[in-house]
Amino acid sequence: MRSHRATLTTAATTLAAVALLVSGCGAPGSSGTTTPAATSAASSGLPTCAPVAGDTFVALTDDKHLQNPDNIIPAINAAAASADPELTTLLDSVSAVLDTPTLVGLNKSVDVDRKTSVQVAKAFVADKGLAASDKVGAGKKVVVGAPNFSEGATLANIYADVLASAGYDATTQDVGNRELYLTDLESGAITVVPEYVSTLTEFLNTKKNGANAPAVATPDLTATVAKLTELGSGVGLSFGTPAAAQDQNAFAVTTAFADKYKVKTLSQLASACGGIILGGPPECPDRTFCEVGLKSTYGLDITEFTSLDAGGNLTKDALRQGKITLGLIFSSDASLAS
Repeated sequence: MRSHRATLTTAATTLAAVALLVSGCGAPGSSGTTTPAATSAASSGLPTCAPVAGDTFVALTDDKHLQNPDNIIPAINAAAASADPELTTLLDSVSAVLDTPTLVGLNKSVDVDRKTSVQVAKAFVADKGLAASDKVGAGKKVVVGAPNFSEGATLANIYADVLASAGYDATTQDVGNRELYLTDLESGAITVVPEYVSTLTEFLNTKKNGANAPAVATPDLTATVAKLTELGSGVGLSFGTPAAAQDQNAFAVTTAFADKYKVKTLSQLASACGGIILGGPPECPDRTFCEVGLKSTYGLDITEFTSLDAGGNLTKDALRQGKITLGLIFSSDASLAS
């Protein structure tokens, strides 16, 4: 399902490369290895909280804002948006009803319940009353880029259905990596693509200023959107209003663990538990948005790291089996559906 992020250091690359979250975690090693800094459990003096096996997960709230915001945002060809303000208004109507739990539910419908993105989008537009009452787009053609992972495809179909209800000749077009489809978006060959605030901000930043450019995305959503708008204006892009929904790095425990130790946030975990076993992609121990940040921002007593994957089945299986305490998954993962 994932493929919109690039690096956990907020340097985004391609849709197919998944993860502002992913490259944010890791040091080389095989599953079950510990990081060089690992020590005996509960080195902080806190009681050791052993992993608790379970089939359902809870993403602990990032209450100190370690992660940069990756809210979903309509990225629009600037010429099309300027010529037709109703286009942005209609796309913003989607953002207004899309929060992270809703996005999790949409992903569950596709990834777990095995419905198609087309079916899920159609039901969502009907359930939320998003169909337009006026045919403001009659006679106008729009092409919605559909990123090649299920979440992106569902969002693209939602955009297309809402626009079609307003009379637009709206179609979806499968798109590949960000380098390619942004060229089409800038030229107008594609009208709109569902995007992610910080990932796209850093993609445009490094595209303009070089691969080693200092990051400009920050934990402040408003400031990051302002920077995104500035960068986008230079390449012919306009943006709608960001949704509350985010698809970003999240750190999960089993529901059984959260209930046993009464933790809902990362700060509560840091205060309650020592001897934490963290699981995630190999890069995690070296990345600010993964183990480094969990220690420096929250003071988590991570005494062991297990090299697994970025929000995939290896990490989720390790949580289910009680092999790790805390695992990196994505905030819109279908497994978080209640």
